Amino acid sequence: MQLPAEAVTTTALIEVVRISALPTRRDDPYPGTVVAHWAGDEAADALALIESLPGSEQHRCGFSPGWSVRAYDNFLDLALFEAAFCFTCHEVRLQGPAVLPDLATQFFNPGALPAQSLLSLFCKAGPEPTDWKSVTPRPGDMEAAN
Repeated sequence: MQLPAEAVTTTALIEVVRISALPTRRDDPYPGTVVAHWAGDEAADALALIESLPGSEQHRCGFSPGWSVRAYDNFLDLALFEAAFCFTCHEVRLQGPAVLPDLATQFFNPGALPAQSLLSLFCKAGPEPTDWKSVTPRPGDMEAAN
């Protein structure tokens, strides 16, 4: 998978978001609960893992992403980019000022080891099972994790 190269090199912090709905307007952030912040090596490792996701073909599900990452530089004011992952239709949608149009929609193989590792990181970052009332798993998340 391809991320905006310059944004990757300037990323200082990543927010992990458990998505609760689709944005109401194009280019709005995906609504949800920020469940983790990754910085330093943790952020760099996560971005490298995302970039290692192998491609795939699109599978129709209506795009129901369960997780996103928002990348910020040292100023922490505006996200450089946000990547929203749907493990059911194999689609990633990128948005933000660093995203060129040809990177906006990509497809990945959710069964591949890098995707499984990424989903595992997301799930570990997420709320405890007793908190799932407010952050419901999306279809395909748990199946993709197995």
